[in-house]
Amino acid sequence: MIGLLAKKVGMTQLYDGQGRVVPVTLFAAGPCMVAQVKTPEKDGYAAIQIGFGTRRASRMTRALQGHLKKHGGAESTRVLREIRVDDAAAYQPGQQLTVSIFPVGSKVDVIGTSKGRGFAGVVRRHHFTAGRETHGVTTHKQPGSIGASAYPSRVIKGKRLPGRMGGARITVKNLDVIGIDAEQNLLWVRGSVPGAPNGTVLIRGVGEAGASGNA
Repeated sequence: MIGLLAKKVGMTQLYDGQGRVVPVTLFAAGPCMVAQVKTPEKDGYAAIQIGFGTRRASRMTRALQGHLKKHGGAESTRVLREIRVDDAAAYQPGQQLTVSIFPVGSKVDVIGTSKGRGFAGVVRRHHFTAGRETHGVTTHKQPGSIGASAYPSRVIKGKRLPGRMGGARITVKNLDVIGIDAEQNLLWVRGSVPGAPNGTVLIRGVGEAGASGNA
């Protein structure tokens, strides 16, 4: 069990065996083709590249077309990611990975990109308390003092200030797999995950070596 690329469909709720409402996130997960296998002897580490989705050849770069043709794992792909594995010999280019690798009851980590909120102030970005709206208060949503005047006479690194909010890589760990549908490539996990609907996420089995960014 390693990992799958998936599209976040959205959230809903299910009833468990005790009649309790369980919030779940639904994914259209896989199938993912193994595009390349990396071995310690040749590449210095063990990993596989998996592709998700399809794309017309006219929409792919020449470099990506040449990469896929060289390794023979996939003819086209929309998203390509690399995942570290313990035994690269267990995988072959062209091998298909489906939701069946995640049995019901197992735990997974979901890695995605949070919704971009643009530029935000300290009240929205860091949950600062706003000032009073009456009685002469003029600093309603200002952060206040951001440093000492005498020493060290500078703003300390890491100070919480207004800035870009969201659009960051976030990992939610140890989510329970509530159900799978191997025929329709659907997977349900308990709880919420980062990202907007139709966003691409990486679902990784707990205890795996890890995953990298874009290949």
